[in-house]
Amino acid sequence: MGKITTILFDYDGTLMDTDEIIIDAWQYTYRKMTGKELSVEEILESFGEPLRETMMKYFTGEPLEEAIEIHRRHQTDTYLERLEMFPGMRELTLQLKEKGYKLAVVTSRRTPTTIMGLEKFQLMDAFDCIVTADDTVTHKPEPEPAIFAMEKLDSRPEETIMVGDTVMDIGCGQAAGVKTVMATWALAAQKDLGGMVPDYRINAAEELWSVLEALDAE
Repeated sequence: MGKITTILFDYDGTLMDTDEIIIDAWQYTYRKMTGKELSVEEILESFGEPLRETMMKYFTGEPLEEAIEIHRRHQTDTYLERLEMFPGMRELTLQLKEKGYKLAVVTSRRTPTTIMGLEKFQLMDAFDCIVTADDTVTHKPEPEPAIFAMEKLDSRPEETIMVGDTVMDIGCGQAAGVKTVMATWALAAQKDLGGMVPDYRINAAEELWSVLEALDAE
C-alpha cells in the first residue's frame, strides 16, 4: 500500500442512491405541514445537512418535532425496499477492504438507517468505523466528523482522503486537512460548490483507483 491508507466515504449520494427517497420524504412532509411543495432545487440545497438543521430553516412557524417525525416515518416506511447502491460502489468497497485500506462511513444521516443500509448490502464488516450525526456535536461542513473518524482509525490527515458528493463533504474534508474527492453521480453533485474546489473528481466508482495511484505517486 502507498501513502494513502484511509478512505472516508459519505453515505447518501456517494455509497447509496437515496436521492428519490429523500426528495419524496421532503415533499410529503412539506405537503403535510404547509399544503405546498418545495422545488427539487430547494431540496437539493439541504442535501448533506443533518435533518434537524434543515428543518429548523424550513419550518420556522410549524411544530418542528412533528415535521421531523413525519419526514423520518415516511422515509423509513419504504427505505430498505427502495434503497440501492450506486453502480460499482459495493465492489469497490470490498476490493479496497481486501487491499488493506481502512474504511469509514462519515455521514450526516442518523445511525439506525445508516446501519440498516450497510446491513442490506452486507457491508458492515467492510467498514472499520461509522460516524453519523449522532456521534458529533458539529456536523459537515465542520471538520469534526472527519477528525473523529481519523481518531478512531488512528489515521493522519496526510494519509486520508474524503469521498463525497456535496459541498458539505468537500468542506468537511478540507477543514480536516485531508484530500477530497468529488463523486459526481448523484443529483447534489450538480450544485454549485460556491468556489470550493475538490482535489479530484470521479465520474464512476472504479476511477477512485486512479486517484489513489496519483496520490501515492506524489
